Amino acid sequence: MKMLAPFHRNSRARVTAIIGASALFAAGVASTVGAFMGGPPGQTQIPTTHEDFRQPGTQPNADPEQFAAVLASNNCTFCHSDFSPTFAPYDTWVSSMMGQSARDPIWHAGLAIANQDANLSGEFCIRCHAPAAWLGGRSATGTIAEFNNDDFDSINCHFCHRVVNPELGANSAVGYSAPGQDPDPDPEVLSPLAAAGLIPQGIGNARYVVDPRDVRRGPFSDVPINFHGSSFLGEPVWLITSPFHSKSEFCSTCHDVSNPVFTKNAAGQYDLNALNTQHPTQLPSQMFPEQRTYSEWKNSTFATTGVEFADGRFGGNLSGPMKSCQDCHMPDQVGGGCIFWNTGDPFFTRQNMPSHSLAGSNTWVIEAVAYQAGSDAESIGLTPERIQNAKARNIQMLRDASDLTVTQQGSNLKVRVINQSGHKLPSGYPEGRRMWVNVRFLNAAGSLVAERGAYDLTTAELITADTKVYEARHGSTPAVAAAAGLPAGPNFHLVLANTKFKDNRIPPRGFTNAAFAADGCGPVDYTYEDGQYWDDTLFAIPAGATQAVVTLNYQTSSREYMEFLRDTNTTDTTGQTAFDLWTMFGKSAPVDMDTAALTLVPANPADLNGDGAVNGADLGILLGGWGQPGPTDLNHDGTTNGADLGMLLGSWG
Repeated sequence: MKMLAPFHRNSRARVTAIIGASALFAAGVASTVGAFMGGPPGQTQIPTTHEDFRQPGTQPNADPEQFAAVLASNNCTFCHSDFSPTFAPYDTWVSSMMGQSARDPIWHAGLAIANQDANLSGEFCIRCHAPAAWLGGRSATGTIAEFNNDDFDSINCHFCHRVVNPELGANSAVGYSAPGQDPDPDPEVLSPLAAAGLIPQGIGNARYVVDPRDVRRGPFSDVPINFHGSSFLGEPVWLITSPFHSKSEFCSTCHDVSNPVFTKNAAGQYDLNALNTQHPTQLPSQMFPEQRTYSEWKNSTFATTGVEFADGRFGGNLSGPMKSCQDCHMPDQVGGGCIFWNTGDPFFTRQNMPSHSLAGSNTWVIEAVAYQAGSDAESIGLTPERIQNAKARNIQMLRDASDLTVTQQGSNLKVRVINQSGHKLPSGYPEGRRMWVNVRFLNAAGSLVAERGAYDLTTAELITADTKVYEARHGSTPAVAAAAGLPAGPNFHLVLANTKFKDNRIPPRGFTNAAFAADGCGPVDYTYEDGQYWDDTLFAIPAGATQAVVTLNYQTSSREYMEFLRDTNTTDTTGQTAFDLWTMFGKSAPVDMDTAALTLVPANPADLNGDGAVNGADLGILLGGWGQPGPTDLNHDGTTNGADLGMLLGSWG
């Protein structure tokens, strides 16, 4: 009965409800169908074509016997759900942003603007957010207008477990779990691509290779029985051991993104290509680097020796150093991958069962997705329990990603933010994501004396001028801006961005300027020394302050970005919908990643440079002010003289 119960729970009625819920999302953005409706007044759409965004790897195929049969993940619930909220693969995946990437209302709004900015560019976005739709040839308009119901299943079980390592070798598939089958089918998948010149060279940009047959892959080699021995279509469903699925290179497929419409020139800048043609080299290193999370990891200590934390953060049940993306984002749990794990047979219980939670930093959108689904939310897997578990995992991931130290240096407060993650902090999609330092100076009565980095929860406005904000800001050069009819400079037009104006996000352990610059992810308008994975900010201590309370905040979606989505989208209502949902769910209220408090002591007036010690540097400052009033006049008698020198020497050291 334990085997039959899941089939009963996931009856035809439930599948029908799933289809109905997905249809709601299609109906909500139906106005994307048809010709381009134009962007803001004065803007010119770049007349790109499918060729401008074409990438190597597996190509779309509408043959229903091939990619159109990438099944929805509700088919996996029969055996892979409802037995644990912490490690059941379906339960943890479905409430992740990977599991809802095609229903994400922020993405829908961004997709519309991308198509406004550059014709058909939305198809490039769909490759990652809805791979089944792209593989099945249902994204030619650059919109979701042609999606079928299952396409809203996003980055689902069947897609990930049919991905093939594009390079045969030590990390490729090593054979079937079931005997009697061809032990290495990957040449059959790769050879046609090689003959067509479609083997990806370089990572990222959703250049995935997918087995056109329903052949599943995973990292474990000890599955005793091929439970996928027959599909719902009555055909063999093979199971292959794939070390590639436990490598960070697998994640690089969608977590390094380069815009192929631009090519790097000899000066290191990015020019718009001749249109209606593929990128001249198809090398991501020669395209504009929009996101570089994988490259940031590749050039970190996590990718070489690995990093082991004494407090056990990130790694779940993992023993030893964490090295791969999966070690942190799919942490090992004690449990099993299917309903048989709790039958009493210890063989089905693993010490290293990967959680499919894929926790990240998105703090509010999953609730918005469930709200849009309404009464059908649970039929697409978004139960209240799963949503709250996902939010808790994401918040914990944010809090594990940093440490905060606060010290007093003379008349200054020194705040150090330490990056404990395997990539920049923060990382990923740059628009709207930011992290900042908030400082509240209090007096002896506990009243507020001054605040730095103040944020208004009601208006979602942040005062940035008096604090450190960690973010990346992209935008357009005058040439590209002129072509698009927009002002040059920083903007949120993702497809039109061909230069970076700011990137002070904190690098990870192992950072070197040379390696990061070579991969297009070096700091911009900011400086980090080689090996530095922290950042310091000094705040002058105001008069009357006896305590400082410091908080490191993170925000998924800033007000400025959400207003951009609302005001710039003239194609449909998805921009307004995204803004309304953002408002409804707390305006992406910041998450406190770390908090620290420090009791302040009166500063030594002789410590003129505020470094916490009185030494030769302070003596030089005092002598430079000799005979003058000002901060070097330590006894406040109107001039800097021998009395002040005596005070300084009396505090020496």
